[in-house]
Amino acid sequence: MELLDHLGAQVASARRMLGIVLAQAEAIRAQNVEGVLARLGDVQVEMVKRVQLERERDALLGDAAARLGMPADELTLESLLPQLSQLDADRAREQSAELRGLLSEISRVHAQNRILIRQELAFLDHLMRVLSGAPQAGYTPLGSTPATQPANVIDMRV
Repeated sequence: MELLDHLGAQVASARRMLGIVLAQAEAIRAQNVEGVLARLGDVQVEMVKRVQLERERDALLGDAAARLGMPADELTLESLLPQLSQLDADRAREQSAELRGLLSEISRVHAQNRILIRQELAFLDHLMRVLSGAPQAGYTPLGSTPATQPANVIDMRV
């Protein structure tokens, strides 16, 4: 039952993390800086919990490896299931599949969030350059052109 309890805790943590990254995506799209930062704090809190879950996972694998007489890094879920009833084994498979799906979705949403943040930062960089009058390089039909100096810049060479 330790395996099922641990898988349940992993699934619950992954669900929380998915909720956080989805909320972060909404905050990014709404350009809600405080919301983005708050969700970042939530991610950090959940990551601390996930570190503890990984420690528990390592301990469970170490115990199971010792009982089965095999290296922990060679253990699979299927190698642990013969010790469970058929009902519990089926439940463990379901939880494992759900966990893999949740982790995949978290990864996908997180990657999208990174792209959205980069786009927002690129826009802000462009806006700040325009507002400050800083020179910007660009492209012409013939290729790239060097950044031009604003008209009010005086050549101070002696």
